[in-house]
Amino acid sequence: MTRPTLFSPVTIGAIALANRVVMAPLTRNRARPADDAPYALHAEYYAQRASAGLIITEGSQISPTAKGYAWTPGIYSNAQIEGWKQVTSAVHAAGGKIALQLWHVGRVSHTSLQPGGAAPVAPSAIAAGGRTFTGERFEATSVPRALTVSEIAGIVDDYASATRNARAAGFDGVEIHGANGYLIDQFLRDGANQRTDSYGGSIANRARFLTEVLEAVTGAWEPGRVGIRLAPFTNSNGISDSDPMAVFGHAISQIDRFGLAFLHMVEGQTGGSRELAPGLAIAPLRALFSGAYIANNGYDRAMALAALAEGRADLVAFGRAFIANPDLVERLRRDAPLNVPDVATFYGGGAKGYTDYRALADLPA
Repeated sequence: MTRPTLFSPVTIGAIALANRVVMAPLTRNRARPADDAPYALHAEYYAQRASAGLIITEGSQISPTAKGYAWTPGIYSNAQIEGWKQVTSAVHAAGGKIALQLWHVGRVSHTSLQPGGAAPVAPSAIAAGGRTFTGERFEATSVPRALTVSEIAGIVDDYASATRNARAAGFDGVEIHGANGYLIDQFLRDGANQRTDSYGGSIANRARFLTEVLEAVTGAWEPGRVGIRLAPFTNSNGISDSDPMAVFGHAISQIDRFGLAFLHMVEGQTGGSRELAPGLAIAPLRALFSGAYIANNGYDRAMALAALAEGRADLVAFGRAFIANPDLVERLRRDAPLNVPDVATFYGGGAKGYTDYRALADLPA
């Protein structure tokens, strides 16, 4: 049997894609400061990259308390919905497909970013120990307070509301951000979750919040329009667990019951090493999911082609390469050289380092 290539079309859930190259979610901190809304600059940026089979947007907070970094976009207000409509219209006009990433950072925040200067929320009152950008400087993340059970139900409702807003904004689907030490990951891991109620203790209890979010999101939109991102082996934002294979084996088994369009997994340390400690492995976790599998973390052209050829992935996500190469799909197809990203312009600012990278067609012959 001939296996598909990176450039073969594919349908994941209810979403038909032109190829298997995915633009990974990339925080760029360029939302309008007054209301955390995207605007015309974002529409240009994403439309430039619409040749990706699927674009997954930067993480977008589902509520004001879900915010953890300055100038990140939201999906809870009318202004934000209208801003995202510009983006989805531009991507669709360019022939692309785009999903919104639903984001709650939990404890990875600072009081200055929270409504009324309140403490961030988390499963338990345990600080992440990292730093975040507050708009003026990088500062240590604030010590969170533990959520009450009734507050947890409210956040689950926020996920459903954000999903409905994404539909209204014209997206093709949503991705639940369950990775990198943010709120869902915090509930899953015993290093961050030391609750003694029905949301803590056993692995099944720690996965309860995840399953409730899945129920809410798939209740607001058909499962074929929903995916999820996990990072089982990362320690980003101070996250840790004593038995990640057991935790994520259970979590992915639960996820699989919902019939999602895709599972998007960071293989190794987020933005870092792909090497795993003895006893840790991607393959047995991936095997627990019946839908499309998106591989992520440090992939180049050769690695991506091999992953598809060997059946280890159905699609491959690229991050930094998409920052500097709006026409990445064509460059991968031709095996053409890639632009080098300007790290100094990754976060914050305007068009420089955002929409001014040149495509192959713009280069001198």
